[in-house]
Amino acid sequence: MTEYDLLLIGAGHAHLGVLRRWALIERPPGRIALIAASPFAWYAGMIPAVVSGRASADDAQIDLQSLCRAAKVDLIVNPVHSLSAAQQQVQLEDGRTLRGKWLSLNVGGKTKAPEQSGDAMQVIAVKPFDAFIRNWQQWQAEPKPLAILGAGAAGVELAFAFAGRVPQVTLMCAGHLLERQSPALRLRTLGLLRLRGVRVREDCPVTRIEHDHLFSEKECVWSGSRLILASGLKALAWPELSGLGCDEKGYVLVAPTLQSYTHPPIFAVGDCARFSGVRKSAVSAQEQATILAHNLGAALRGLPLKQYRPGKQRLMLLDTGDGSALFEWHGYTANGPLYGRWKTWRDETFVRRHRL
Repeated sequence: MTEYDLLLIGAGHAHLGVLRRWALIERPPGRIALIAASPFAWYAGMIPAVVSGRASADDAQIDLQSLCRAAKVDLIVNPVHSLSAAQQQVQLEDGRTLRGKWLSLNVGGKTKAPEQSGDAMQVIAVKPFDAFIRNWQQWQAEPKPLAILGAGAAGVELAFAFAGRVPQVTLMCAGHLLERQSPALRLRTLGLLRLRGVRVREDCPVTRIEHDHLFSEKECVWSGSRLILASGLKALAWPELSGLGCDEKGYVLVAPTLQSYTHPPIFAVGDCARFSGVRKSAVSAQEQATILAHNLGAALRGLPLKQYRPGKQRLMLLDTGDGSALFEWHGYTANGPLYGRWKTWRDETFVRRHRL
């Protein structure tokens, strides 16, 4: 068994931010490693640009080896098999066991999927991104109508990205489109989707897939051979199985210091964590990176930790697939090429900063 002072598990946006800060400023003492399933991390904000052909897959990827080398952190590329919270041990898929005095989880979740019978419908989830992009590239050889399940920001941006590139796009959701956003943004988005030929079905929970049909309870609501899942996340199984205190959905319960309530030597951030009042999003994970970097360094040095206080109002920019974007701030909404250029600049800046 290999011993570390700190194990960073997962290459989510928060851990990328931590590594960047340590690469630019002196990192804390001790032996530190990042465990990642892939040698590259994807920036979620650029996936719609990749789908719409305005960016390449390489443009949206960050080389973890270069980032870890700059931060003086070991990179271990292997998926996690299990975790023992009490022993602070991680078992990898290849059989290796690692132990850390401190652990930090930034592992995200997996996409929700309806029950499926038969294989007439090809179903791909937005995450993991590498599999999603690979499948989309195969679909491009023979464009067919497709449905997107989930009308949060990810589903909406993908609907815009696919519009005009396949014969028909249908966007479906259990509740309202962008239901956590302002009514003004919802109405503007609905109007623009319809102008782009996207069919939107709200209040239409898909309960099962039978062959090439989608059903909402007993009603068939769509027929076709291709479905994309962007319907939100559910927790990975192994964090809860590890003994960590989790909520009813399996997300790790964390204190304001981003530590597990039940196992303080373990931090958790991003989509795998439950922090009261914080929405699961890439923006929230980036916000948490600053406090997480400080607290991990303080923990290794035996210093006091800070508390994370989430921002209350966030800028919203949604890619509309044509170089433009939808914008919202404090209830004010707009759309156009100017906001598209702003979003592209923000996305490219994020990737460039983490490539150092």
